[in-house]
Amino acid sequence: MEKDVSVAHADGSESSIIFKEVLSSEAEIDSIIGRPNSRVLAKVTNRLDDLCREFIGASPFLVVSSSDSQGRMDCSPKGDPAGFVQVLDDWTLAIPERPGNRRADTFRNVLQNPKVGLVFLVPGKGETLRINGTARIVRDSWLREKLAHKGIVPELALVVRVEEVFAHCTKCMVRSELWKPESWKPECMQFTIASAMVAHGKLELSVQEMQAIADERVRTSLY
Repeated sequence: MEKDVSVAHADGSESSIIFKEVLSSEAEIDSIIGRPNSRVLAKVTNRLDDLCREFIGASPFLVVSSSDSQGRMDCSPKGDPAGFVQVLDDWTLAIPERPGNRRADTFRNVLQNPKVGLVFLVPGKGETLRINGTARIVRDSWLREKLAHKGIVPELALVVRVEEVFAHCTKCMVRSELWKPESWKPECMQFTIASAMVAHGKLELSVQEMQAIADERVRTSLY
C-alpha cells in the first residue's frame, strides 16, 4: 500500500484529506475482496445477441462514460422513449443526439479518445446492461433518419462498436431500493438545476429566475 498524495484542483486548492492506506496493485484488491468465480468471468461477450437487443429495446435511459486524452472523465445521461438506441448489427449500436445544453462533452472526448462505456437501465428491472466499446460521431443521413423521433431528425449520432457486453446483477438495485417509490424523498432536497447553476456558476440571478429560464428551455426544446 502507498500513502495518499494531495491532488491540486483546477482552482489551485488542494484536498486536506490524507489517506494512509491506498491500494496500488491488483494483488491487494484480490487479497481483500477475492477473485470472481468462473461464471462471472465467462458472462462477458463481444456481441449483441437477442437478450441484449431485448434489453436495449426496452431501455429509455443510459449513461455514457468517456474521457479525453488526459484521462479526465465524464458521465453523460441519455434518455428518450424505450428503443431510442438502435442496434445496427451484432457489434454496432447508435445513440441519437437530442437537443440539450450544447456542452457536447462526450463528443469532444471521443475526438481525443474513442473508448466509451455504457450502462443501460430499464425502469423496474433489477439487472443492468454494461457495454464497452469504441465510438465515432456520425452524420450519415440514412442513420439520422432511422433515429428520428416525432419526425425530427437528429443532427448527430454516437455510433459504438461493441467490444464487451455483460449483464450486471440486481444487488445494487436491491440495496438502493431505486425502483421503490416509497423510498424516494426528493422533496427533502434543495438541489435543482436552477439552484446548482446559480450557486456553482455564481450567477446574478435568483433561483426562481433561473428556474423559470430552465422550465422554459424544457418547454421549448422537448418534442
